[in-house]
Amino acid sequence: MSWLILVDQNRDFANADTPHKVMTSRDYLSRPNLFGEMKPKIINLARNYSYQATGYYCSLLAEARGHRIIPSVETMVELSKKTLYKHALPELEDTLNRCMEKSNGHGGPRTVPDEILVCFGLTVDQNLSAFGRLLFDWFRAPILRVQLEQNGQPTPKRIKKIGLESASTLKGNENDFLRQALDAYTRRAWREAKTRVPAKYALAVLYDPQERLAPSKETSLKYFAKVAEKHGVEVAPITKGDLDRLAEFDALFIRETTSIDNHTYRFARRAQQEGMPVIDDPQSMIRCTNKVYLAELLTAHKLPTPKTVIVQNIRQADELPDQLGWPVVLKIPDGSFSRGVFKTESPDALREKIKSLLEESDLLIAQEYVPTAFDWRIGVLGGEPLFACQYMMAPHHWQIVKHEPGKAPDEGKFKSFPVSEVPEAVMKTAVAAARLIGDGLYGVDLKQTEHGLYIIEVNDNPDLNHGIEDLAEKDAIWDKLISWFVTRLEA
Repeated sequence: MSWLILVDQNRDFANADTPHKVMTSRDYLSRPNLFGEMKPKIINLARNYSYQATGYYCSLLAEARGHRIIPSVETMVELSKKTLYKHALPELEDTLNRCMEKSNGHGGPRTVPDEILVCFGLTVDQNLSAFGRLLFDWFRAPILRVQLEQNGQPTPKRIKKIGLESASTLKGNENDFLRQALDAYTRRAWREAKTRVPAKYALAVLYDPQERLAPSKETSLKYFAKVAEKHGVEVAPITKGDLDRLAEFDALFIRETTSIDNHTYRFARRAQQEGMPVIDDPQSMIRCTNKVYLAELLTAHKLPTPKTVIVQNIRQADELPDQLGWPVVLKIPDGSFSRGVFKTESPDALREKIKSLLEESDLLIAQEYVPTAFDWRIGVLGGEPLFACQYMMAPHHWQIVKHEPGKAPDEGKFKSFPVSEVPEAVMKTAVAAARLIGDGLYGVDLKQTEHGLYIIEVNDNPDLNHGIEDLAEKDAIWDKLISWFVTRLEA
């Protein structure tokens, strides 16, 4: 089997309509080992691609399993807001209008529809073929619907909206067109989406002066700027209102808590589009900010993690204690700094917490509780060790940061180590996990127990502060960080 089609309901795309295997998204999510060593090419026709919906998780976990899938999570995020895809509009609108002007030359002005349906890069109107192909190059998705602004003129036309469409919403002849386009697409070799590549120099550092638990304090960023100056690199602090200035700089270093549904992702995406080296890059954000993805990725590569179960419904509450023991730890997919992590110690508490968390996300993860006095944090940059710390648990608490409503976060103590003094197994495991994510800066959290090591998570924007993470390795940490950017700027 080479092609697999995912649907939310069997009636959305019948198996009789295609020679390829059709599977429900629920079955795909709940059976991570179904295909073994096979790597199917997957077309995700879910009804909902929004953040943390089932369609989103199918594409996210397909990547963790080594399966090729369209649309990717990156495409879903980018098409969720016009501000995230407006960079593509000038080229798309230019091609659209040239297609229409060319067709107008063969028989005079023609009526332009309010919408254009594009399935696998194909359009019903052959005159718009070049536009359909370009749109598919920009946004690799099975079904896209383009809404045009109506100005009463044949040309020029402006794009009002580009939206991901579900197969379940297609009507009449649109269904026939989808099947034809699918058949044509699956006869071709798989093509990866085009990447827009790097360019040039001056390092912008995105930070929030009001953020209480920022990954780097303002004083640390000033220290970083002094070290960078010795390398001939100017560090310029910017804030969330400076997106339109980003192209003035040569590279971007994000020092805010990242999330794919706020401005940090937009900055990362814009930097990548401008060809700028960036930490954190959008792909690393997508991969690291979701604990469900990380759990599947680490398991797929046989790296040690606590026993983990993906939770999709409240009925699983009765099975989790037998699978994981008590207490049961529940995690929302995109929590940070110990937020969104809950320890439940009774059946009622477990059921109640699952019920409330599933109102926010279609999936959760449940893990066995692994108590330790500290967590290792290994910093990895460009696939190589950068720093090593032990973060102690907050006083009288089971996490390194204790959050209480109305109170400042309470953090445990720390101990910094030269990377050469870290146990070999800890270092090897951390580096292996980070390399699965990418080539940027990551913080790998591990627990060391008498039963072995457990990777807790991989952070895409780990804490990096003067006098803490750099205490053992000193300026070597900042030198390596600057060198990472300079090497890519000079490549």
